[in-house]
Amino acid sequence: MSLVTASRLHQADSEMYTIGEFSRITGLSVKTLRFYHEEGLLIPSRVDPGSGYRYYASGKVEVARVITQLRQLEFSLAEIRTILNDYNDESEILDFLESQRRVIKEKIADYQAISTSLERIIDRERQAIAVNADASSEIEVRELDAMLVAAVPIKGRYSECGRGFSMIGKNFGRHLCGKPLLLLHDNEFREEDAEFEACIPIRKGATKNGVLVKELPARSHVTLLHRGPYSEVGRSYERIFAHMKEQGLEPDLPSREVYLKGPGMIFRGNPQKYLTDIQIPVAASLPKRAGVGLGGAG
Repeated sequence: MSLVTASRLHQADSEMYTIGEFSRITGLSVKTLRFYHEEGLLIPSRVDPGSGYRYYASGKVEVARVITQLRQLEFSLAEIRTILNDYNDESEILDFLESQRRVIKEKIADYQAISTSLERIIDRERQAIAVNADASSEIEVRELDAMLVAAVPIKGRYSECGRGFSMIGKNFGRHLCGKPLLLLHDNEFREEDAEFEACIPIRKGATKNGVLVKELPARSHVTLLHRGPYSEVGRSYERIFAHMKEQGLEPDLPSREVYLKGPGMIFRGNPQKYLTDIQIPVAASLPKRAGVGLGGAG
């Protein structure tokens, strides 16, 4: 190397920061600067081919500070590399960061909505658990008397029962004599195509205008009074089915939900005070025990 060339390199190096000086300025350790170099994230302005010393131009200081700030915001090295490669000057980087801030604000709003929903779920679950723990209702086997009802068969959502009750009220208003109920003909919960009948007991009457009049026969039912909103009725079904299994009783169809207390025509009321009498008919014959046939030991 000529003396002239060496002199020029020395002059160029004097206009740059050594890695130690750059470390002091940026607050990044020498080890970290070497790592960022290896990762292609913060490449020195010049590397001496003989000594391997790294030199950084003053323009690299701002890049180093941007990298440090993005790392503090938990951007990955790959994400930072993309930002530095795709955006050429500070204004472009700021535009990108502004767009990222909008995205984060939207996510925060989504998380706040999720948090609010979780609070509602937690409160509802706690209330349901408390009601279930303090439930004074007992499971009973009752012989229900025969009952004349006006009924509207429906196939659809359970929430459509209001239409059936309204039809019954319009056609048999002065003959109504009991609480509204549903006859449920499915042995499972169905969302869209449930088969049930909206019914109200009546004193007398005949089928008309799409409203059937029929007699529900006297029959034994296992019953439980559910206290609380309809959305929590599954907890009471769990209790009643568990009891029937323990007693060796086989559930039959149609089951009934009798709405003793619920929302009014105008005011919804307090769902925690709703009362629904769940009535599950008992099959005429008991199920066979495992390993036991009709003639005794199998």
